[in-house]
Amino acid sequence: MKGRWPEIGRIAAVLGLFVLALSDVRALAATTERLVVDVHTGLALGGVDPVAYFTDGQMLKGLPEFELMAQGAVWRFCNEDNRTFFAAAPQIYAPQFGGYDPVDVARGVAVAGQPRLWLVHGQRLYLFSREDNRDAFAARPDAAVQAAVASWPALRETLAR
Repeated sequence: MKGRWPEIGRIAAVLGLFVLALSDVRALAATTERLVVDVHTGLALGGVDPVAYFTDGQMLKGLPEFELMAQGAVWRFCNEDNRTFFAAAPQIYAPQFGGYDPVDVARGVAVAGQPRLWLVHGQRLYLFSREDNRDAFAARPDAAVQAAVASWPALRETLAR
């Protein structure tokens, strides 16, 4: 029995390292998706209706009875019409750059935007991680979009599928 303890210890150490490595990979994947989604609920925009930014000019919570699965996420809407609009043109209503802050995207960094920090420009929705990023974007939106568009393809490839 005495000779087996070192072997058992090595096996336990290897298993411990495997579990640690696996947990690190899952944590990385949860924070580097191409579309910002709540890892616990699967909701895009935390359940906020993306169409309401356009139709109502404000952030409104969607309802569970008006859900739609699209782009690998669950989207919620205030009403049936908004769900129908989104289903017909998700590229218009979904936040640009997967919901990542375009100012950070332009810098080559993927930082999730917040549904409460938003701006519609050029018929597209943009979310921001900080108010000062939203303000900088609003001051020169076309230049900010152009810089983010230039950086997005390379950054997008670093994000999990």
